[in-house]
Amino acid sequence: MKSLSDKFTALASLFIFFTFMGCTQEIPPGENAGKPSFRTTKNIEYNGVSVALILDIPEGEELDILVVFHGTVYFDSLILQAANSTLDKFKDLLVDRNMAILSVAYPEENLLFGDNIQHCEAALLWIKNELYSAIGVRPLKIFLAGHSQGGYLATRLNRLHPTDGVIANGPGPLDLLLRCRMEENGQAPQSPQCSLLKNHFGTTEENPMAYRERSLLYFTEGFKADILFVQGLMDSPIQLYSWGPFKEKVVQCTSCQQIQFYEVKDLGHGALFQSPAARKEFNSFINSR
Repeated sequence: MKSLSDKFTALASLFIFFTFMGCTQEIPPGENAGKPSFRTTKNIEYNGVSVALILDIPEGEELDILVVFHGTVYFDSLILQAANSTLDKFKDLLVDRNMAILSVAYPEENLLFGDNIQHCEAALLWIKNELYSAIGVRPLKIFLAGHSQGGYLATRLNRLHPTDGVIANGPGPLDLLLRCRMEENGQAPQSPQCSLLKNHFGTTEENPMAYRERSLLYFTEGFKADILFVQGLMDSPIQLYSWGPFKEKVVQCTSCQQIQFYEVKDLGHGALFQSPAARKEFNSFINSR
């Protein structure tokens, strides 16, 4: 039989574990209406696909929703931290709009680049169809926003399901064929994404189409909602090399909703979060819809 001291130690360990993981007690279905704001981590499943969400929910039963997607972190042990940090960054951008923010902790490790679109799609469909029954919040308008790889995923989701608007900051990789070829030639550091693609499909020389089909340059048509792209013009050379061709392809789209580009001359990859003017553009885009 455990002593009182042992029981206390076990309970304290559990508390520390869940605090470290950024978790709070799960909210029973339908119990948020009229309750104070809360933040929690929730594991969801939709169509057989599981993913974790960070939910930051203000008071109210009917709310606009901002679904956000973090950038690349490589290791799944870091995704909850990245999802929380990304939620905070987008929350800090908002002005005069009371929104629930749900951050998708999509996986990356040991997945072929782009395959995690299924986890992001499952999260979006769960929010659309099950959020109210799960926590008592009825979505009014739903917006998507992502940074870097998160911008890549938000852009791809915009071809799959209608929402009320999408914002992508520094989305990419724009051209995986170029990036992975540079790695093969020793012109860029090795990355897990290119290594996995090479092991699965062969080199960029042997199977270039496999790399093209996972690049954002391949997903420039059929946007189902208005979209705002933000890009810092002091970003990495490889991003800026493909930015012009990407813009050109998107502008040529005849099956898209309204498309906006906002470029920040003196900032890099995190331009949306560093530029007051970009922040104003972000809020103007959301508040006009």
